Amino acid sequence: MSAVRRPPALPNQPGPPFNAPAARRLRAALGMGPEHVAHDLRASYGLPYATPDLVRAWERGALIPSSPELTALAGVLWCTPGELIGRPRTLREHRIARGLAPEDVALAVGLDLLAYLAMEEDEDWQGTERQSTVLAETLRLSLPDFVTVTGKEEKLAELLRNAVTTRWQAYVRQVSKLLPLDKRLVEDTLRELHEDYQGRMTATLAWGNIPTSESAEDKGKDLLAGIVGHFWNRVEDKHP
Repeated sequence: MSAVRRPPALPNQPGPPFNAPAARRLRAALGMGPEHVAHDLRASYGLPYATPDLVRAWERGALIPSSPELTALAGVLWCTPGELIGRPRTLREHRIARGLAPEDVALAVGLDLLAYLAMEEDEDWQGTERQSTVLAETLRLSLPDFVTVTGKEEKLAELLRNAVTTRWQAYVRQVSKLLPLDKRLVEDTLRELHEDYQGRMTATLAWGNIPTSESAEDKGKDLLAGIVGHFWNRVEDKHP
């Protein structure tokens, strides 16, 4: 196998999370070999360095396509860029997954292009409440994704950890202020998470069953470590 050669990634254009199995599956479904994909990348999308070895490297996960490469690959495979991306987390990744140019998003939310690109690069959304609403609509963000993209996830995690380890009632207002959720839904979810955590930690105090105690303590730590995910799962169960 020859060495894979390609130009270095452009500044400020790291590749999005790539779904290598999806790329292999889509190529196979079209009856194409890596050599066919490479040819189309060269002929139709202006990637003169594209070779079958580069395509294979992408499909093995040995290399990650840059943003322009992923867009071109999606064109060759007759799919959207989103079908080749793992779960997006950043503002840039969500934009690429929707197949939008930064100019499109900047115009939609009413930001100067350079200001918007700086927010993408720094992963620090600074838009107003109105701009945030338009951003969510433009990128079709779910509430959990919106919280992550706008940098509120760590604050939410802190509030949830405090709620389950102390008095959950004291954090209902703060969580409700952070998230556009019904107050009763927040109350029920925080109470359940608190009871779950406290139940696990109480089990660690049971004497005469050390293995069970250690297991319960580990589960309590696991709940805290993934507290945001547990919160969203319970919210979805109550309000699908």
